Amino acid sequence: MGHRIEQLLENNRLWAEQFEEQNPGIFEKLSQQQKPKYLWIGCSDSRVPANTIIGLQPGEVFVHRNVANIVQHTDLSVLSVLEYSVNVLKVNNIIVCGHYGCGGVAASLENSEHGIVDNWLRSIKDIRRTHYKHFGEVHNDKEEVDLLCELNVVQQVRNVCHTPIVQNAWKNGRELAVHGVIYDIKDGILKSLDVTTDAIEQLDPLYRFDAD
Repeated sequence: MGHRIEQLLENNRLWAEQFEEQNPGIFEKLSQQQKPKYLWIGCSDSRVPANTIIGLQPGEVFVHRNVANIVQHTDLSVLSVLEYSVNVLKVNNIIVCGHYGCGGVAASLENSEHGIVDNWLRSIKDIRRTHYKHFGEVHNDKEEVDLLCELNVVQQVRNVCHTPIVQNAWKNGRELAVHGVIYDIKDGILKSLDVTTDAIEQLDPLYRFDAD
């Protein structure tokens, strides 16, 4: 078992040498500060690495990942990342990225127990129930999961926008856009879900903290 970590350390050494050769002084620059323009909220799935699929280098994207790319309003982890990236790093774009065939989304549709993760995925069940009319044209389980993967991203974009963190940034005149995209593991292509939100006026008044 010990040999496995040794291989990773060797991989890292080779990567660091090659990266420095290709980008002279990059590690010295990165050690001084980070100035990412993007916050990425994505799934923990090992096949969806943020920097790699959007072609960005270390230092260019701040990343938070969890099972099924969920933004829970009671999750201090994602809220801390969101607050730090918006208020300290001053990112201009927040990207919520889901992916087709997501195991977490599929598990939320099952009636069998999976463990603690069932509590985490409960909100996706609620999305399925709320949007039941959207599933009238679904023909099989795969289509149902993939549609729910899209609807989950849409909901998580809303959840990001509904936070005081993002709304206060808008009220203070910040340029900040929240995007929803979905990744297809079969061909490596990202697709926009056309739910980009960049102003508090675009939110349902029920969720706006400045609404009368």
